[in-house]
Amino acid sequence: MRFGPVPPAEARGAILAHSMALPGRHLPKGSRLGPAEIAALREAGIAEVTVARLDPGDVVEDAAAARLANALVPDPEAAALRIGRAARGRVNLHAVCAGVVGLDLAAVQAVNRVDPGITLATLAPLGRVLPGMLVGTVKILPYAVPGAALEAACATGRAALRVHPVRRRSAGLILSEVPGQKPALTGKGRSAVETRLSALGITLEAVRIVPHEARAMAAALAALPGEIGLILTGSATSDLRDVGPEAVRLAGGTIARFGMPVDPGNLLFLGEQDGRPVIGLPGCARAPALNGADWVLERTACGIEVDAEALAAMAVGGLLKEIPSRPQPREA
Repeated sequence: MRFGPVPPAEARGAILAHSMALPGRHLPKGSRLGPAEIAALREAGIAEVTVARLDPGDVVEDAAAARLANALVPDPEAAALRIGRAARGRVNLHAVCAGVVGLDLAAVQAVNRVDPGITLATLAPLGRVLPGMLVGTVKILPYAVPGAALEAACATGRAALRVHPVRRRSAGLILSEVPGQKPALTGKGRSAVETRLSALGITLEAVRIVPHEARAMAAALAALPGEIGLILTGSATSDLRDVGPEAVRLAGGTIARFGMPVDPGNLLFLGEQDGRPVIGLPGCARAPALNGADWVLERTACGIEVDAEALAAMAVGGLLKEIPSRPQPREA
């Protein structure tokens, strides 16, 4: 693509590189100059305009943005994404349902290395999205890009972006209470958990309030409905043999992990019982602020395995904002 000043008579078919206010008419930057535009320039006494001319093989910005977006999301229905209309070199990609962002990180980075004029920005991988949320945006910076570069970007980024939709649509919650516990604490926990589930489109099918004893909690868990089992204990879990994890074992389940490198959220445990995931929520789940339990719950709801490798990866970026009401702050 070439830029330069030319008289209006030589500008036919070129792209106007700057906006112009003419008597009774405005020519925006990026306008394709046809006979009517040339005539308006002449009538206004304009002697020279700066234009851009495409080289052979160049693809104009809107067409280029649309082609890249369709390569990134070749099957919008399967990817749970809506591809927007191209305008001013931009195409937006929106989620059509609740879920978490799935992307090929290496491919997204590679797309952005092909040509400085071809850009793709996305949300962070596995970040939570709601219906209608912007997940990614393609932006072609110049008026056109070389066709070869566009083809390379399309090939590199093919099917690199999607939303993992929520697959587990129901949950049950066990709230344990220790002697002397304030009733408001139980209500606060239930409300916060229900709000989190509702944001993901998950129904809270049942809530069981039981004493903080392994056998009582185990009995409640064994009869608890829902595709996800949630446990929020009245006393924080401190190790693998504590009351919460032991209750899962007594209910015929297993514990895969205690603890995670996200703060707040360290004292979470993960297990399985009767073929469904069980999440032992940390005390910070009683607050609405983001914590490690949110990341685990969101991925579990979307059918994404949360194993040791996934938890270790959460450490980077896992130092979250402190909850003001935290009993033991990080820094006294």
